[in-house]
Amino acid sequence: PLIDVDDLEEFAIRPAPQGVTVKCRITRDKKGMDRGMYPTYYLHLEREHGKKVFLLAGRKRKKSKTSNYLISIDPTDLSRGGESFIGKLRSNLMGTKFTVYDNGVNPMKTTSSLEASTLRQELAAICYETNVLGFKGPRKMSVIIPGMNMDHERVSIRPRNEHETLLARWQNKNTESVIELHNKTPVWNDDTQSYVLNFHGRVTLASVKNFQIIHDNDPDYIVMQFGRVAEDVFTMDYNYPMCALQAFAIALSSFDSKLACE
Repeated sequence: PLIDVDDLEEFAIRPAPQGVTVKCRITRDKKGMDRGMYPTYYLHLEREHGKKVFLLAGRKRKKSKTSNYLISIDPTDLSRGGESFIGKLRSNLMGTKFTVYDNGVNPMKTTSSLEASTLRQELAAICYETNVLGFKGPRKMSVIIPGMNMDHERVSIRPRNEHETLLARWQNKNTESVIELHNKTPVWNDDTQSYVLNFHGRVTLASVKNFQIIHDNDPDYIVMQFGRVAEDVFTMDYNYPMCALQAFAIALSSFDSKLACE
């Protein structure tokens, strides 16, 4: 089935159709003076015959105390005030926990009692655990996303304060309307002397950054996978209930996460 991306903004937050894996590619552009520090990442949908359709671009903001990525549906406009700003990814000071927001209003920045519908939604939280094995070996990720209702629509999570956030809910074990996912534990391979996952041909280069995200109840259902195919090219595939913005932001967090990843 052809995936309709006519309305990029709508597509980016729409969950993948059930039973369809959305196959994408991320390219990292390090050109320019400061791009080594602040590369731009471009997400494209892969179509048959090698055609690609632009979906999202992401870039780390300068002068931000914590890692803060802006995500846009215009590859040429990555500004916070731009029309194309669709979401952002923000880390804590340690760089171990990240939250993904849509382009709604930050409740801390508003004094009036705004319409609840204009408050920003949290679309995902990502937690990296420091490795028990020091810095070798596979990293551990937990991904928390809003749950789905009976109509297969995403539950709207719009925290008004820090106690209502996805991270707070997860830490307080209040997981009623959220889904908790984890990365699949790679298996040690004696031949290659490395930890490996089966990406079924979608990933060609070994990298600690490669990962697959699953739900503990169904470890064979890959909600998302990400891995390297060239120096600055990565594949990113996602399935229901994830959307492009969630998956892209999770991938961006893995580029950034300092702790147990390199």
